[in-house]
Amino acid sequence: MAKTESPFTTDAIVILPDHIHSIWTLPESDADFSSRWKRIKAWFSLWCLENYKQQQSTARLRKGEQAIWQQRFWEHQIRNETNFSQHVDYIHYNPVKHNLVSGPKDWPYSSFHRYVADGAYSVDWGTTQAVEFDEEIGRE
Repeated sequence: MAKTESPFTTDAIVILPDHIHSIWTLPESDADFSSRWKRIKAWFSLWCLENYKQQQSTARLRKGEQAIWQQRFWEHQIRNETNFSQHVDYIHYNPVKHNLVSGPKDWPYSSFHRYVADGAYSVDWGTTQAVEFDEEIGRE
């Protein structure tokens, strides 16, 4: 629904229990991330099973908000192909970083599997040895 109303392409994504990382390409001269995130969160919250929702704070109850995702988001403009690759790696390695799985291949809620199918990664990437990142990647 969000993509129909405001088109974008998802270049990489990982959905974790308490947060999400993604890289989007928006149409030329369109930088409206906020309305897209608002639509996605609203739709997801509507259809999310109750057992995945956290206790709502008084402030969220007043606003009619669910307690699933963080209220805010951070955006970072990708600078070049190297920066893009570093962020894609960070996204795909994130479930391992948070000790949810031993390798990106074991996390089903990720574009990692699409990248493997496209030949960008071997299926065991990030499984046999830790992947290190520049300290700025993922902290923008």
